[in-house]
Amino acid sequence: MSKRDINGKTALVTGASSGLGADFARNLAQRGSNLILVARREDLLQNLKEELSRQYGVQVEIIAQDLTGDDAPQILFDKIKSTGKSVDILINNAGYAVFGEFVKIPWERERNMLELDILTVVHMTKLFAQDMLTRNYGYILNVASIGAYQPSPTYATYSAAKSFVRDFSEAISYELRKSSVKICAISPGYTETEFLQVSGQKASLYQRIMKMKSPDVTRIGINSMLKGRPNVVPGAMNAFLAWSTRLMPRRMAAASAYRTMIMN
Repeated sequence: MSKRDINGKTALVTGASSGLGADFARNLAQRGSNLILVARREDLLQNLKEELSRQYGVQVEIIAQDLTGDDAPQILFDKIKSTGKSVDILINNAGYAVFGEFVKIPWERERNMLELDILTVVHMTKLFAQDMLTRNYGYILNVASIGAYQPSPTYATYSAAKSFVRDFSEAISYELRKSSVKICAISPGYTETEFLQVSGQKASLYQRIMKMKSPDVTRIGINSMLKGRPNVVPGAMNAFLAWSTRLMPRRMAAASAYRTMIMN
């Protein structure tokens, strides 16, 4: 069996109740993977479980859990291990953004976002990568953002957090290059999900023009992960913009990012 054949493998998807998380689950189920789906909204997880079990005949377990808070990743890891299951594929998708001027965003909301977008990703990666190494097999896909490639006024802490996720993932990917555990960061541009509803932003002209479909983004991400790529930016135009940003002076990159977020 090819290492890219994940039929019968077990995949854990966080933030699986909607958007990219749900479509990661659908794509993996279509490839024959059994699933452990984690999110806070149990009703949506149950609906997705019924859909995937019926349509693809895979085993689906749901765990309703908030991944922020003291040792939440460890609690999840221990819960899964207690069932005797091993996770072969981890999709670190749980996360959200907060839109607005930095000084006006309530600290508690921003702190919670940073905990989920950074600390949870690092802790989950550490726990499951260690376990995968003992079995000499595994894939991890960490969801970053195209915002990781530039300073982004109005998404200042979110983009900085996603820059951390991208750099962290690429570094660990290199550390594990001689193993059979592969780590990839996916940095999507604007995608049709609940992203703007949660962040509190009205779609800008740039976002309306550049938007991608969630199933397309997840397919690209999983394909790149299985190929062992350390990173991917879905969409040719998004990839070009991420590459071209490094040619700009940093101040200009920040100004450009700001204009794209406020221009309606």
